[in-house]
Amino acid sequence: MASQPKLRDISGQQWKSGAAAWLGWMFDGLDMHLYTLVAAGFVAALAHSEVGSPDARSKMGYIQAAFLFGWAIGGGFFGRLGDILGRSKALILTILTYTLFTGLSFFATEWWHLLIFRFLAALGIGGEWAVGASLLSETWPSKWRPWLAAVLQSGVNLGVFLATIAGLARTLLPVDVTFYGFSIGNFNDRALFLVGLFPALLTLWIRRHVPETDDWSKASKNEVTPGIADLFKGSLARITILTILVCGFSLTAHWAFQFWAIQHYRSLPEILALDQAEKDRQVAWAFMLINLIAVVGNFTAAILARFLGYRKAIILLFVAYIIGMFVTYGIPRDAKTTFWLLTWMGIAQGVFGLFTMYLPPLFPTLLRTTGAGFCYNIGRIAAATGTIVFGVISMDQRTALMYSSLLFIPAILAAFGLPEHKREEELDSLEPSPTD
Repeated sequence: MASQPKLRDISGQQWKSGAAAWLGWMFDGLDMHLYTLVAAGFVAALAHSEVGSPDARSKMGYIQAAFLFGWAIGGGFFGRLGDILGRSKALILTILTYTLFTGLSFFATEWWHLLIFRFLAALGIGGEWAVGASLLSETWPSKWRPWLAAVLQSGVNLGVFLATIAGLARTLLPVDVTFYGFSIGNFNDRALFLVGLFPALLTLWIRRHVPETDDWSKASKNEVTPGIADLFKGSLARITILTILVCGFSLTAHWAFQFWAIQHYRSLPEILALDQAEKDRQVAWAFMLINLIAVVGNFTAAILARFLGYRKAIILLFVAYIIGMFVTYGIPRDAKTTFWLLTWMGIAQGVFGLFTMYLPPLFPTLLRTTGAGFCYNIGRIAAATGTIVFGVISMDQRTALMYSSLLFIPAILAAFGLPEHKREEELDSLEPSPTD
């Protein structure tokens, strides 16, 4: 049995690739959730509607759906570039993409402007997941994978936490300002998107300090790069289809919670009774709670994967997510009870961190970012559709959230058919081996 790896055994190259992926994921979390914090008020203003009106609510859903759809397209597109150009170059392109278009959201004057900017920003965010995951799976020892998954996902949670801090800070800014004779409405909401420009600085460091992985370099020289259609050929087709089903159903349920749970919390009577500034603060605290607890969930998931294997850990956490959403939304609850029950879903969200290290090794080297990016992010299209549905259906948000949890059931059934990697101490390569 191989000895347990130690931090002192990690090379400088591995530390740099780890830092690049982690920072990329942290800024992913920052950029992806800036919109969620201002959606209710900003979209209503752009759409010339009242906050909470059916019109504003449906447009919020369309914008979030466009974001998730862009995430899916970006995962496939940049995943493909990651296999063709290399992990490091593709990582730079993804970060520049989501940075630029998040910042441009500041200039939106119509609700559909914001929809376009969010779609384009999401292309980079979706691509960064696939490229960053493959970068780490090809550079770090296999025994570290469960912990790397937890650390990477915690980077996203930290990014969301930073976005929430920025959201709280924006309440100190004026709502409207005049700049050289130009009136800028909703300035405090707009300014939040400018925070998303900071990740661009990271690309300068990546270009200089993060070289290409040995796996990709060797494979690109000695092998013919397979096409996307090869994902659906031979024995790989079964893995591709099952992975799409697992990701599609689970991500739809997860994003229904991630987006609409905050809107539901905002609509509770105790929160509605507050003035606007205090309402924003209370919603921000709830959002912050979910993501701080999610860090605990990431490491809980890592422990489960270490001792049970990835597949069993994923299934167990899906079950926990279902139970948590039914307990929270099965009956009407007051704001205080709802606030603390959100911690349950925070723990269960650790399951999505496991996908980071579980999915890439399911595919051969020159299809690794394509396969992981396509299968994981294609689920965003289903999630996008679900977000629209939950935004326009007549049932209240609480009931919709409760029923959306049932989507984890087909995800669980599909997960039973996926292969399990060998136990980490037996792994000598990146290739998985079914235990069945």
